[in-house]
Amino acid sequence: MIELLGILLLVQGGGGLINRLLGSTNPSWFVQLHLLPPGMHVVASALMAAAGVAVLFAERARKQRRRSE
Repeated sequence: MIELLGILLLVQGGGGLINRLLGSTNPSWFVQLHLLPPGMHVVASALMAAAGVAVLFAERARKQRRRSE
């Protein structure tokens, strides 16, 4: 379940970031683009992508620690 959250954050953040960096004005299905003011879109998307990567790496490290015990 934690991995699903990480993947969701990564996809939403990365997709929203690409959406804004390519100059699209359509918010598409990216949640942060619907909820936040336009000035925060790039920052929020980058933070969401970074949080997704962090969650995925933390979960991977946790699983590796369990295997080594």
